[in-house]
Amino acid sequence: MKWIYPILAHRAVLWLLLIVNIAGTIYGYIWYKWQLVETPPIFLPFVPDSPTASLFFVFVLIAFLLGKNWPLFEALAIVTLIKYGVWAVVMNLLVFNVTGELDLVALMLILSHGAMAVQGVLYAPFYRIKIWHLVVTSIWTLHNDVIDYVFFMLPRYPILDLYTPQIGYFTFWLSLFSIGVTAFFTLRKNRFTLKLNSY
Repeated sequence: MKWIYPILAHRAVLWLLLIVNIAGTIYGYIWYKWQLVETPPIFLPFVPDSPTASLFFVFVLIAFLLGKNWPLFEALAIVTLIKYGVWAVVMNLLVFNVTGELDLVALMLILSHGAMAVQGVLYAPFYRIKIWHLVVTSIWTLHNDVIDYVFFMLPRYPILDLYTPQIGYFTFWLSLFSIGVTAFFTLRKNRFTLKLNSY
């Protein structure tokens, strides 16, 4: 698996990922447009979950291209990319389970969000996250769950409205899972690390 890291660290790959993530972030905010129009201003930062996750990763990639690490953005990126990448895949599969239909948009969402989670983890050896970065990220992530499922600012899937309590329960544990995965890959002793500017 180590063979992939020189490829991930190549500037051409970083630029390609930056362009893809910027485009995906813009598309994501456009996708949330109608919900954002109806959202009280105080909740606006917590509604567009997936595009905000990819926006965090955009900053990570910019830092890499500058030969730097911005660890707080790295922590925010990996936790939210895993969480909302997996979340969107599961929700679209749940829609398929309820309706029996999986259109091209749903398939695109499954593939793109699955890729979000994968890219967040693949770059873990390059991150320089410390405990306090993960603590701040954990507060952000769990607070977002409160906003989504106490104030009902979650992404709108009308077909799944009947399952909101169960989805909220699943999302809480998915948050803890994402935080745990991040801790495993970035905080444990003797973890595999790389310097980006080595390639």
